Amino acid sequence: MKCPLIPINILSFYKDKTGAPIPLPARMAKCTPDTHRAITSLEKSLAEKGGELILSDLFRSYAMQDKAFCDHLSNSRRPYSPPPGESFHEAGRAFDIDINAIKIPLIEFWRMAANVGVVPIIKQPKAHLSEAWHFECRGSHQLLYNYFASRGGGRFGSAYREAVSSAILSIGVNVDSFNDQLVEATIQSSLIRLGKDIGNLDGEIGPRSKAGLEELGLNYDVAGKKQILGAVERLLERKFPGEYAVVASVA
Repeated sequence: MKCPLIPINILSFYKDKTGAPIPLPARMAKCTPDTHRAITSLEKSLAEKGGELILSDLFRSYAMQDKAFCDHLSNSRRPYSPPPGESFHEAGRAFDIDINAIKIPLIEFWRMAANVGVVPIIKQPKAHLSEAWHFECRGSHQLLYNYFASRGGGRFGSAYREAVSSAILSIGVNVDSFNDQLVEATIQSSLIRLGKDIGNLDGEIGPRSKAGLEELGLNYDVAGKKQILGAVERLLERKFPGEYAVVASVA
């Protein structure tokens, strides 16, 4: 199965006509099951310390990411937002918080976040830095980051972008650079998550990708590539159950 996106009820910094905070709008209020658990845990932990987890952003569709990118280009003072295909927001794995609402030092929130598999995108816990509000639950896609970081960045020259591509592909959404090779690219990113060395993530099922499949007991056939993908995804579901198991409260 594809990694599912499930709804989440979380406060946002958006307000109603009376000035009261409202939940994050439904178009953004969805994420992967492991991200859901992480956000819910952080919300509870902050409440125990007198703070609140208030989001300004979570999931973005292709169109939403494209708009954010275009808005950045048209107004250089807006925070940087990458083009579609380059943000964990598009996989329901990134969220932006209201730093003032957490009521604890950012470094303490970093430690709290690390305990539930959430990482910042900046290198130092300084609230004045751009993107200090941005956090990610990368899950098994961190494996792609590590894989390509050890190889100089892969086809894109960026281990981060490779990891993002994998996360987006895992929910069944194409990445423009793969054109019509969604199935092939998803098979490849899945193989890397399963520990196989297949070379580049390029949408081309070559000898190394085929060898990786054979090690899993699967023989690649173009006509049956969707069935092959289904089999690989079932292996992923068994290896990383937390990324696929729907949260009980929303099942």
